[in-house]
Amino acid sequence: MSMSETKEQTEQNESVEEVEDQAADEAQATDQYSDLDNEELRELLVGREQVIEQMQEEIAEIKDARLRAKAELENYRKRVKRERSQVYETAKANALEEFLDINDDLRRTLKAAEDLEVNDTFMDGVLNIANKFENVLGKYDVERIDEAGIPFNVDFHDAMMRQKPEDDEVGSDVVLDVIENGYRMGDRTIRHAKVIVSE
Repeated sequence: MSMSETKEQTEQNESVEEVEDQAADEAQATDQYSDLDNEELRELLVGREQVIEQMQEEIAEIKDARLRAKAELENYRKRVKRERSQVYETAKANALEEFLDINDDLRRTLKAAEDLEVNDTFMDGVLNIANKFENVLGKYDVERIDEAGIPFNVDFHDAMMRQKPEDDEVGSDVVLDVIENGYRMGDRTIRHAKVIVSE
């Protein structure tokens, strides 16, 4: 007998044994219930169905709890990401705010120098520094709040005083003059503009 035939014979014997074992298990299970009458079998079946229902309810609860835990974890991740972004934006705004006064001083220097005889080389240097400041602010989307003639807005303006406008056509609560520039970064106001508002 060849080796392949021997192997095939062994596999057939194992298959026969498995079938016989399965038949024996089924016979034993049948014998277990053979002494019970119909009423007892019905009660046993109802009891098993109740156990199955209870297990299905427990499985559903576990699935529900798992889904809730997953949703809570996702919400936690989103909240942490949002908080991290807010902390970053706040830190960036605070860091930039330190430079705003310097930028304003440079702009005032340039404006004052227009009426004076100042060395051109010196003025070019100051202008170059002021432009670099503007580029840095632009890089971080910082915009100046310095427009007059627009409606007063508490989100952007800080009213220092109210006065009657020279032009009678100007209505109430209009920005007449900007005393100190304000700045905003995106939706966030870093510094409110100090303004004079019409009565």
